[in-house]
Amino acid sequence: MAADAAGPNYGVWVRYGLTDDERLDACGDDPGFICDWVADRSDSVRLTQAADLALDKPVRIAIILVVAFIVSRILRRIIERFGRRLAKRSVDRLAALERRTPRRPGLAADAPATGADAVSRSQLRVDTVVAVLSSLSTVLVWTVAGIVVIGLFDVSLAPLFAGAGVVGVALGFGAQSVVADFLSGFFMLFEDQFGVGDVVDVGEATGTVENLSLRTTTLRDINGTVWHIRNSEIRRVGNKSQLWSRAVIDIDVAYDTDVRQAEGIIQRVADELWRDPDFVEGDIIDPPEVWGVERLGADGVTIRLVVRTDPAEQWIVGRELRLRIKEALDEAGIEIPFPQRTVWLRHDEPAPRSDRPAVGVAPLRQPEVSEDLVQNPEA
Repeated sequence: MAADAAGPNYGVWVRYGLTDDERLDACGDDPGFICDWVADRSDSVRLTQAADLALDKPVRIAIILVVAFIVSRILRRIIERFGRRLAKRSVDRLAALERRTPRRPGLAADAPATGADAVSRSQLRVDTVVAVLSSLSTVLVWTVAGIVVIGLFDVSLAPLFAGAGVVGVALGFGAQSVVADFLSGFFMLFEDQFGVGDVVDVGEATGTVENLSLRTTTLRDINGTVWHIRNSEIRRVGNKSQLWSRAVIDIDVAYDTDVRQAEGIIQRVADELWRDPDFVEGDIIDPPEVWGVERLGADGVTIRLVVRTDPAEQWIVGRELRLRIKEALDEAGIEIPFPQRTVWLRHDEPAPRSDRPAVGVAPLRQPEVSEDLVQNPEA
């Protein structure tokens, strides 16, 4: 743009703004608003570059960081809301199960809708899942923001991505077991396969879960041994205490026992324990059921009793039931069989030697001797 600021004797051309080549050198291929504004009102490349470096890029970086912060907060809110819904769904499932399950008559009115242990376990699981997802979303958002900021300084990202790819491949080969542990632990928590306080069977060990992280699971077995198991090595899990448990008791009676009478006694004892308000060590949540004759064994008849209990209380209830059933059967005169064998002992004395039957004996065969050898022994 040119203008005539002249007097009558001379003319001066004053240039406002930079040429396209100068603008490209000063602001680059993607000029910002401030750089464009200074370039339109200045004919100095250095001034335009200084304005771009001091004003335009910091403003753009600040905008990128603010947007990344807002997106990160929004994602965290979404993940936290998802976690609350997940916790509520877990608690509602437990509450629905307890509503369908008849409680012991003496405790039905006072039984809480959900146990404190179950709620705390569900909250712990949700907190862990939310923390993992929040961390992943934060790392992803700020990584993208960092890449965009680096791109503002005309830095080629292709070598950076290539180097990151090589490092990622190396870490993938070297730390693939750790990644597998973390993924397995995350899905264990997300699917609620087991939690702290559950009694689980993971193949190599069976015990109570004392700690559960994304990498390892810690169990303590009945002998007090603490097992640290990597999550990727857990191929199958048997949870013996999730939501409810069941005590399965097999009682043997002798073959000469009235089986129907024995079943009635066992049913009566189990019902008495179910209604006993003094028994507070374990809680039976269903009416006990005698399923009948389970098998006909070598020594007796096996009758099966099943009782549904609160989680991890099947062993306490089972021990108490066996004690009371033993006392009731003894009182009724019903014998609990044990292995019995009949042994025959022979006391026949051996017969005298003269009375033994004669046995034919073949004569020993003597070697033949040649006549020449007898007449001339030296030969």
